[in-house]
Amino acid sequence: MKHGFFETYRTDSLANVREAIGYIPWYFNLPDANKYDLAWKQVTDEGGFLAPYGLTTAERRHPLFRMAGCCKCEWDGAIWPFATAQTMTAMANFMNNYKQTVLNDSTYFHLMELYVESQYHRGRPYVGEYLDEVTGAWLKGDQERSRYYNHSTFNDLIITGLVGLRPRTDNTIEVNPLIPEGKWNWFCLDNVLYHGKNITIMWDKDGSKYHLGKGLRIFVNGKEVAKSDRLKKIVCENVL
Repeated sequence: MKHGFFETYRTDSLANVREAIGYIPWYFNLPDANKYDLAWKQVTDEGGFLAPYGLTTAERRHPLFRMAGCCKCEWDGAIWPFATAQTMTAMANFMNNYKQTVLNDSTYFHLMELYVESQYHRGRPYVGEYLDEVTGAWLKGDQERSRYYNHSTFNDLIITGLVGLRPRTDNTIEVNPLIPEGKWNWFCLDNVLYHGKNITIMWDKDGSKYHLGKGLRIFVNGKEVAKSDRLKKIVCENVL
């Protein structure tokens, strides 16, 4: 792991550049705990992957960053929603499944805000092929291949990351919202089919939005199975 990062291996050597694909091992929970955590510092470093419109596909400090020209499927730094979605899924896994001190819910929330804000074109919601990391302009604009390039797994990032319904194989519901205290007064994720049951996850800070009580509440087939006054991790055993 040269440069504290998983790098692409070429025929003759490592690529000698940090690329977003280096986060893929966490997508599958493969890395050992506490051994490669420093790699995640690059998502908050402007010399790493952090740009005004989100996470780039290569580190910004590299001398060949965005030097390959434009509009022929370059992976030398522009923001690809497809790659960002992979990184964000890996990040949620890292934050939920590893004991770590590198990232917090404010990090995830901020990067999700950038992700959402980037997905507009001409004032309307839009997900294209790739975009400029500084201006937010879609590099292939309205071209057919770009405007049908919806490879973002957006719903998954909201459901399993932001709201925090963590997939499991047993009869336990685990919910860990990656939303900082004070950011949202309410949200409701409703009608999620999970293990054959209908799941609702609701947050109402003071109870005035949904009028079902205040706090974080979890329902299975309309029956409340857990609640908390705060946005925090909840594990409900044997409720499915």
